[in-house]
Amino acid sequence: MEDLFSCSYQGMVKGYSGVFRLGEATSTWDADSPVGACSLVIQREPWEHIKDNDIKKTAASFVGEIWQVPPMFSAIKVGGEKMYDKARRGESVELAPRRISIFQFDIERSLEDRQNLIFRVTCSKGTYIRSLCADLGKALGSCAHLTALRRDSIGEYAADDAWEFKELEDAIVKSYF
Repeated sequence: MEDLFSCSYQGMVKGYSGVFRLGEATSTWDADSPVGACSLVIQREPWEHIKDNDIKKTAASFVGEIWQVPPMFSAIKVGGEKMYDKARRGESVELAPRRISIFQFDIERSLEDRQNLIFRVTCSKGTYIRSLCADLGKALGSCAHLTALRRDSIGEYAADDAWEFKELEDAIVKSYF
């Protein structure tokens, strides 16, 4: 059954939304700290110079087929071992870039905190949003990490179309009585 799931769902186009934080990088490229880490933020770079128009233009340059290097903290196996296990031990392995597709990349600054960028991405399988974030930060002359992520859709299935638990419960009760 797992192979059927993998083949039919994992290959579908995916939609994500979330938040990138400019000017700060972490070892995991997101806000989660690895076990035993002393400090979450490992790099700080100026970000105040980045104009809103530069953000939109740079994001647009990622749309299409691009090469992307997966993050060290990923489930990709190298030598039969997951990369995140190697990364937790402090081992570094140079991963080869992979060809992925970004179909849509909408982004704008948060009104509450100008250091945060709110984004929506539609992409192919194999895309790492943490890598996209790090690459965008670098392309803007700074750095960035992912602070929030939500999968909005996979193929034709959208999270906004999902039932709330109460709706599901009501449908089950209605179908049995």
